[in-house]
Amino acid sequence: MANYCTYQDRCHQEVEQKMRDFLLIPEAKEEIMLFLIQENFLNEERFARSYARGKFYIKHWGRNKIRQHLLQKGVHEKLIHTAFTEIDEDDYRATLKREYFSYFDKITKGKAFEKHTKTIRYCLSRGFEYELIREVQQCED
Repeated sequence: MANYCTYQDRCHQEVEQKMRDFLLIPEAKEEIMLFLIQENFLNEERFARSYARGKFYIKHWGRNKIRQHLLQKGVHEKLIHTAFTEIDEDDYRATLKREYFSYFDKITKGKAFEKHTKTIRYCLSRGFEYELIREVQQCED
């Protein structure tokens, strides 16, 4: 399990799922979890920070989508808020702007209003906040 946690940052839920695959007795699972936490192989805050950083800078996800996925992984809301400090606000806005106009330019059919509507939907699906999307859209107009 230490190798599993060393390869990539993991959350508690992922480690527990992996141990379920091994069909261990509950006492062994508790001992392993305790060892992993004490030896810092398993650190929920480090996982949340790493996850947020990776999903934003590599996959260009917005905060809403990152938050939703972290919640599904059982990460506490307080740690999610801490993880968002890894994302620079200027980078966030620049990424949203780049994603918005990149997608808008790809749409070939439809009137300007329809293209904007589709682009807003796309950005929302990427996890960006509606208010920020509208700000970006209004900068173009």
